[in-house]
Amino acid sequence: MPSPTPRIQPGSFLTLHYRLAGPGGDIINTFNDKPATLTLGSGELSPAVEKRLIGLEEGAHCTFEIPPGEAFGDRNPEMQQWVARKLLNQMGDPLENYQVGEVVQFPTPDGMASYAGSVVQVGKDGDGDGKADAVLFDFNHPLAGHGVTFEVKVVGVL
Repeated sequence: MPSPTPRIQPGSFLTLHYRLAGPGGDIINTFNDKPATLTLGSGELSPAVEKRLIGLEEGAHCTFEIPPGEAFGDRNPEMQQWVARKLLNQMGDPLENYQVGEVVQFPTPDGMASYAGSVVQVGKDGDGDGKADAVLFDFNHPLAGHGVTFEVKVVGVL
């Protein structure tokens, strides 16, 4: 009697191709390269994505539309913060010329990891808003508040 086709369950070790796309197109796409290998539940994929993988059989090829806010949370206006140029100079290159849309890495307080913020606005002399020596960063995930498309082809399940 043939053995049943393996199904994905929590803790499964997976080999898969996947594509994650937001409103601006693909964020990651492994279909034209080597498949990814990961362990379900290790935090490599968002919980909303992992939830959709549970129960899929080896060989499955599916596409899921994940509603706004579920995959990467809702946008939080408090995650937009002005950072003083003096602090930026201490953490990096004092001659850095920040541009709107640029993504900047910041160390965590313990120095063991980092997080990213994208530049929303650069204060300029004469703005009159007191932000002349600061940069406005958005620390929300770029896909926060957006629906995403998740396509997956399950290559192997252990």
